[in-house]
Amino acid sequence: MNKSAVVCRSRDVMGGTPVFCGTRVPVQTLLDYLEAGDSIDEFLAGFPSVTREQVIEFLQAAKDRLVETVA
Repeated sequence: MNKSAVVCRSRDVMGGTPVFCGTRVPVQTLLDYLEAGDSIDEFLAGFPSVTREQVIEFLQAAKDRLVETVA
């Protein structure tokens, strides 16, 4: 999966909120789950339209961006 295709944003989908491409699931929802101590599996069970690959790629890109910013 192409990294640029993990998160999409369109005014026509959730009013422009960043979502996992091909879904109406905001990426903020994943972050909220993780912040609350829930696992990726729990998130995926609640949002089956999101794939594990999308979640992993999103988290990897976020980590890479953070590391680049701090370095």
